[in-house]
Amino acid sequence: MARHTYQTGIIGNCNFLAHVNKNTNIDWMCWPRFDSPFVFGGMLDKNKGGEFSILPASDYTSEQVYAENTNVLRTDITCKNGKYRVTDFAPRFRQYDHFYKPLMLIRKIEPLEGVPRIKVKCSPVCDYGRLPQDKLHGSDYIKFTGCGESMGLSTNIPITYLIDEEYFSLNETKYLLLNYGDVWEGALASTCEQYLRETIEYWRLWIKHSSIALFYQPYVIRSALALKIHQYEDTGAIIAASTTSLPEFPGSGRNWDYRYCWLRDTYYVLTSLNHIGHFEEMERYFNYVTDISFSENDSFRYQPLYGITGKKNLTEEIAEHLDGYMGNKPVRIGNQASEHIQNDIYGQVSISLLPLYTDHRFIYSERKDSNKWINSLLDKIERTIDEHDAGIWEFRNIALMHCYSNLFQWAGCNAAEKMARTIGDKTLEERACALKERAAAHIEACYDPVRKVYTHAVGSPYLDASTLQLIMMNYIDPASQKARDHLAALEKELKTDTGLFYRYIHTDDFGKPKTTFLICAFWYVEALACVGRVDEAIVEFEKLLKYCNHLLLFSEDVDGVDGSQWGNFPQAYSHVGLMNAAYRIAVKLDRPVFL
Repeated sequence: MARHTYQTGIIGNCNFLAHVNKNTNIDWMCWPRFDSPFVFGGMLDKNKGGEFSILPASDYTSEQVYAENTNVLRTDITCKNGKYRVTDFAPRFRQYDHFYKPLMLIRKIEPLEGVPRIKVKCSPVCDYGRLPQDKLHGSDYIKFTGCGESMGLSTNIPITYLIDEEYFSLNETKYLLLNYGDVWEGALASTCEQYLRETIEYWRLWIKHSSIALFYQPYVIRSALALKIHQYEDTGAIIAASTTSLPEFPGSGRNWDYRYCWLRDTYYVLTSLNHIGHFEEMERYFNYVTDISFSENDSFRYQPLYGITGKKNLTEEIAEHLDGYMGNKPVRIGNQASEHIQNDIYGQVSISLLPLYTDHRFIYSERKDSNKWINSLLDKIERTIDEHDAGIWEFRNIALMHCYSNLFQWAGCNAAEKMARTIGDKTLEERACALKERAAAHIEACYDPVRKVYTHAVGSPYLDASTLQLIMMNYIDPASQKARDHLAALEKELKTDTGLFYRYIHTDDFGKPKTTFLICAFWYVEALACVGRVDEAIVEFEKLLKYCNHLLLFSEDVDGVDGSQWGNFPQAYSHVGLMNAAYRIAVKLDRPVFL
């Protein structure tokens, strides 16, 4: 059976994201926001998901590449009568004193060879495919309306060809500009060309301003570009993925909506942005997390995840009318995990606030309420430090005293201790230190001295890849025999021959997992580098690179046997894992560029 990979690339401008299939169709696009209903959702239902394709009259082959160092995507179609290119992008560039990032999708169609005959089909839907959009056509545009929304498609293609979905000969460059809200009324061709030039220039300058080492640089560049457009710039939130309900493996029922921001990933995201030197993105994300922190200041606990505007109610519903990806149901809208108890997040928030006090790029002026909200954060840690929770993997019906949760409680207390020291509050410093010791006691209760490994929870025999973080976060001294023993035990049980890593292999709410979680394999690479096994880290890192699709984009899950991509795609945190692993190796190598 052939390896399954996702046949799409993504474009975006930090206002929206779209998936462009190799067959030219816009397979997925939510408008006007990441978490809005889709206007194109063929990825989840070929019939009800709508369509926006540019296809020839005959059989064809397709090649798809990004314009170098950009989020501008080019799809070349070769058919019986010739060859043409579709260039897709979401405009983004500096205009006056701000970034121009309209809700606008631009498609440029140019003939490359011969005179291919093509058909353009544009049929958006609303309310997750329950209704088609109504069409009102003018002389050079189509206006779509439905579900209280409107959008306009402007084009220099004779409008009759689009309305009647007729083939026509492509003998000159054509443009399609889909605009949210109304029909675009400016000069079409010159505007599209100007926006394309300026968008390419913007992305290439953004990469030039990135601090990216030479170690497998093309992969890190693509990961950085992918991560960037998963950030909703208005609030700074970074979503886990732009998709929902792509199964962890076929028939698993593990189909989740990932269009939200998980606090559990804060530490890793901030670390990756810091590594590439993009302070502005880090600051925006930092502000999103701190806004949630202050808004929840008097609340008993944080949620594991929030909407991109900080929304708390993410009620999970089943879209029964949709077929699902390759027939995999259910299709979920919303995520019940927002209601779970997940106690690592208090440490995550504490760590995310630390730069306010320790990173001199922030202009720090002492807040009058610093003692109050650091105390509030420690209150949350103290109330939950002895509590069972759902853990990092969000078990739905299993609660334990998880090692990973207490690791981040420990790290969060370390961060609070440093903040307290900075503001000169000895009482707060002592309180953080005492809580840190309590968290460490729970972690130590997970240690199995016979197998010389930390298990995933107190009183449990099972191993979990999340405990790799004990090494990377220096809870265990990476140079110690204890770190080497712990890593060896995890390798023996969770690592595949192909370099992939299972989160765990014991039965959970849905049975035994059949796919590996890609970020765990990148954590493993980091752990190898930490304990000094750098040559092995490089070998294992190189093994993982083959699990991308044709555009160097990585999924959430990978089949441990055949290497197929599964889970939501592309997964921002898989790319974060790659970036952090590459950085860790590059720092260890520290070679002159000429070697």
